[in-house]
Amino acid sequence: MTSLTAVWNRTLAVLGRVSMYRLGVLALGALAAIAFVLSLFGAVGPTPWELLVSYVVLGAACAATDAIAHRVLGGHWRWESSLITVLILLFVLRPTLEPLALVGLLIAGVVASASKYVLAWQARHIFNPAAVGATVLTVLSVWFPALGSSSWWVGSPFLAGPVILLGMVVLVRTEKVRVITLFLLIAVAVAFVRTSVQYQQAGLVVDAGTVFWNILWSSPFLFLGAFMLSEPLTLPPRRWQQFAVAAVVGALAGWPIDVGDVSLGQERALLIGNLLAFAFAARTAVRLTFQERIVLTPTVRELSFRAERRFRFVAGQYLELEVPHARPDARGTRREFSIVSAPDELPEVRIALREGSQSSYKKALAAVEPGQELAVTGVWGDFVLPARPSAPVLMVAAGIGVTPFVSQLRHVRLSGEDRDVVFVYVASDAEELAFRDELEQSGIPVIVFTRDEPATLPPHWRWARGVRLDADGLLEVVPDIGARHAYVSGPPRLIADLAPALEKARSLTTDAFAGY
Repeated sequence: MTSLTAVWNRTLAVLGRVSMYRLGVLALGALAAIAFVLSLFGAVGPTPWELLVSYVVLGAACAATDAIAHRVLGGHWRWESSLITVLILLFVLRPTLEPLALVGLLIAGVVASASKYVLAWQARHIFNPAAVGATVLTVLSVWFPALGSSSWWVGSPFLAGPVILLGMVVLVRTEKVRVITLFLLIAVAVAFVRTSVQYQQAGLVVDAGTVFWNILWSSPFLFLGAFMLSEPLTLPPRRWQQFAVAAVVGALAGWPIDVGDVSLGQERALLIGNLLAFAFAARTAVRLTFQERIVLTPTVRELSFRAERRFRFVAGQYLELEVPHARPDARGTRREFSIVSAPDELPEVRIALREGSQSSYKKALAAVEPGQELAVTGVWGDFVLPARPSAPVLMVAAGIGVTPFVSQLRHVRLSGEDRDVVFVYVASDAEELAFRDELEQSGIPVIVFTRDEPATLPPHWRWARGVRLDADGLLEVVPDIGARHAYVSGPPRLIADLAPALEKARSLTTDAFAGY
């Protein structure tokens, strides 16, 4: 179990170095290449020329629309977003060489890309763009059949394996494996019941095994879940909300409902789920005005902002901050930061970051001037304390991983809660112990792991002299770990090293990060 946990956390560390957009492009691009090879042997529906021509038409439509929108609205054109939309539409719509059907693909591409700007709220698009484009084309096909409609030809037994493998890479990176698993279970179960009922009504014998495997391998559920439902920008912030959206989309996708001449299945089911997600998350996108940059340690800086309007978040959650800049590197123009300030301190919002890397994003963020506005696309995360204040808690923070705990402890102090907390603080050197004042004000016992002994420590703090930072060492300094709910924020490797001890806790919640 421990070795599997270590492998899992190290995999997250590797994937964490690739932006979600770039990883999506790579996964979908690999799937498109596989589909093209299969088309050479007639193993999938479209022919090679149909795939190539349709890809060019969709690419031109999406790229031109995005370029025009960014020219009019300002900002940086994110080519990865355009390419993801193109590749998804390529698998959802019917590739063709027919002139009128190519016009239909052109319309779908334009609508999909335009929806990112027209159907948006606070810099966040409400609906999955590809689903919007496919839906509009399907509705138009009622009156103009020659334009074509969605076909979901990706639901093929030959593509099921690649979709699963590449989809898992995306889901691991976005940490949505459990959410999409629930969607698949519900979608397949509902589709199985629906198909069985149809067989019985037709007087046919139901072969349960054949029906089940046909639904799993030949339906578009795998692709819909892995590459569309998992999109972070159209999911709500809390895990229970994400499960609710997954359940709704699964039920509607598994048993399509006819509304006139259009069926509420697949991409239309996703749009309804997107609308539910927007209802959950409408208040988490906001614009922040930068105020000041504060030096905390030789490498850690705290950034203070003022929210242009009040928005909701729970102590321990993180936000995604957009910093537009020219020639962004592979990780793009957005990053996730744990919120350092408490909800009680709004409209002031603070984050912190470690300097050191030369990423284009960090350079751009370092150049932000007071008064400049930046967009927060949303707030996410379930790294929140137990609802019951009397539940004993263990907090383990490594380096910049201290940030979500600062928010939580500030909230505890400002709200007057009384919590039993033990804090384990890991840093490379004593001078890198950020937020010492805030931790001291909380009055909780703090155990410090640093290479050098801190010159001075508050009375309720102690340096773990001679204790090795591993599972045995953690059990030595926190002997009552079995009675506590453990929260760990730090590099995946540290979490893997401490796993044997952390698994003894009453519960374990991790907030792994892989740097910026």
